[in-house]
Amino acid sequence: MTSSATESIATPPPSASFRPVASPAPSTTSSLQSQPDGNFALPPPRTNGVNAAALATGEAGLKPKKPTMTSRISGMFKKDVDSREASKVNLAGNTIPEGKVANGTAANGAASPPQVTRTASTIDKSKKKDVAPTPYKRYWVNEDGTHEHHLKVGKRQEKLSDMFQNFMMGKKKEGHTDEQPLSLMANWVDVMRNEKEKMAESKSSSGNTSQTLVQKYGKCQEVVGRGAFGIVRVAHKPDAHDPKREQLYAVKEFKQRPGESTKKYQKRLTSEFCISSSMSHPNVINTLDLLQDDKGLYCEVMEYCSGGDLYTLVLAAGQLEVLEADCFFKQLMRGVEYMHEMGVAHRDLKPENLLLTTHGSIKITDFGNGECFRMAWEKEAHMTAGLCGSAPYIAPEEYVDQEFDPRAVDVWACGIIYMAMRTGRHLWRLAQKGEDEFFDRYLEDRKEEAGYRPIEVLRRRQCRNVIYSILDPNPTRRLTAHQVLFSEWVKEIKVCRAGNEGF
Repeated sequence: MTSSATESIATPPPSASFRPVASPAPSTTSSLQSQPDGNFALPPPRTNGVNAAALATGEAGLKPKKPTMTSRISGMFKKDVDSREASKVNLAGNTIPEGKVANGTAANGAASPPQVTRTASTIDKSKKKDVAPTPYKRYWVNEDGTHEHHLKVGKRQEKLSDMFQNFMMGKKKEGHTDEQPLSLMANWVDVMRNEKEKMAESKSSSGNTSQTLVQKYGKCQEVVGRGAFGIVRVAHKPDAHDPKREQLYAVKEFKQRPGESTKKYQKRLTSEFCISSSMSHPNVINTLDLLQDDKGLYCEVMEYCSGGDLYTLVLAAGQLEVLEADCFFKQLMRGVEYMHEMGVAHRDLKPENLLLTTHGSIKITDFGNGECFRMAWEKEAHMTAGLCGSAPYIAPEEYVDQEFDPRAVDVWACGIIYMAMRTGRHLWRLAQKGEDEFFDRYLEDRKEEAGYRPIEVLRRRQCRNVIYSILDPNPTRRLTAHQVLFSEWVKEIKVCRAGNEGF
């Protein structure tokens, strides 16, 4: 992603009675911020309020003729035009470059125009008009080399809503057209359509909250997520010590699948809760409780992540900066390593299942497909079977092997996620030989010296080597999460303080 150019601020010529003042230089921002606000034009200079002494100094020796009544009436309607014309005439013979005025003398030796005395209140107003609003930045590097994130879901949702409307109206922006089938935008429109269809249903069931849930965690209000499982709402609980503040919780409402018996439904939810609630790591979601509402549906209560999810972040940004993506990737690998040490495999890692705090801490969530491959008293891992997850992130062995190591499946998905952060695209639709032209090309090009082009865009050799090793089609040769973290590239990645501490 290239850095956005500095925005120019257009300023009109100053009046004849005013000293030109350099406009404040707009701040140069990187491409990490949201869309630029555009160019701002300053209002025309005002000639009202100039004292007689200043006019006398600026136009010494000129005695204007007594104006007639006709000219006075015409002057009332041409005041602004005349002042601008006077400015042009005055500056024609004495051009002062911006920022070259010092000690009352211009750079070319000519005396600068007289400075008009202003009151403090007038100066404050002019400053407020001249200063452009500070653009929003979601990521920056401090002087000591550390970095920080500041993620705002509201701004992201506004941008995504505009993108969706433009797409539906046929105004497809550059970079999001049908010519890019592997873009993250490919299936986003369908997701948005499905969400709009489910809005009425979610609104009708918004009041179905049990008294126990309300008493413990507050009232469930806005919907922040949807999926095949159901919906996720935010519960607002007033702070007992400060009524003006409130504690927020994410409440995941599970729905019973069509044809699913009550026994299987309960087993599925309790299994997911047991796995997620046993985790305690800065980069894994903190699961608090499992309750039933007044309709008998189970609700899982988790910590609320106000930074949204990684999928919408990449979608709105197009692609992430190198240091930004590296920070998220190392946090992800730490969380995966911890899960594997606990004997748990996620089996459905993707950007949608990676939540973010406002300060940029990654949280792995949604253990609906998770499974225990090793019990606490066991040393060897159990192989697993079955196809699950989202197609672009599924490892190739899931299509061909009857049994496979679920840990290798998780690591493969992490490699696809990193490439999605860096390029804003999927590497292929599905990693099945003979079924996807992009994956077939990858299998051939990874053997060549030139490599696979989408991965070769990564400038650092150590980074490319690790990604190739993560995306090794042979799972027995694939790096483990522990090996990835101790690779030369990942060891040098600096993680933000929020990522280290989980806030």
